[in-house]
Amino acid sequence: MFDKKLLIELQEYIDIHVKEDIIEYCDVIYPEKTFYEEIHKDQLKDFIKNKRKPKFNQVLFSFIDKKGESDSEVYKRAGIDRRHFSKIRSDPNYCIGKNSAIALALALELNIEQTDELLSAAGYTLSDSDIFDLVIQFCIERKIYNIYDVNQALDYFSLKPLIGVSE
Repeated sequence: MFDKKLLIELQEYIDIHVKEDIIEYCDVIYPEKTFYEEIHKDQLKDFIKNKRKPKFNQVLFSFIDKKGESDSEVYKRAGIDRRHFSKIRSDPNYCIGKNSAIALALALELNIEQTDELLSAAGYTLSDSDIFDLVIQFCIERKIYNIYDVNQALDYFSLKPLIGVSE
């Protein structure tokens, strides 16, 4: 639940980004109201419309098209089965796992910036604090894209492998 302090911060954030007079939401008489009821619906819709980026499957298939590869080449190299890949293709709201997204980035031989873009579209990131993520970053920077080789690097640190091993 948003408390008064957090609503004030939200108001300041919106004031900075919307650049127009808007209603003060911090003087909430009924604190049990939901967040959605306290914010002007049009402002919330505009915020989402202006900030939203393409979904994971849009970004993924854009990379596949740019690379000129077939879907089957990519999902086989990633160690993903046809049915799983079909879900990714057909359901724009499908929530892919981080390891699957990384495996697809490796299969497409994406650089670190492109990998970040793809992972971000799925709601993930590669952290400089996590050994698993550092191993993945290392492999990408060194252009080590084979899932089997990446899994060996992960195993060296006793970390769980990415999905399926394609040889």
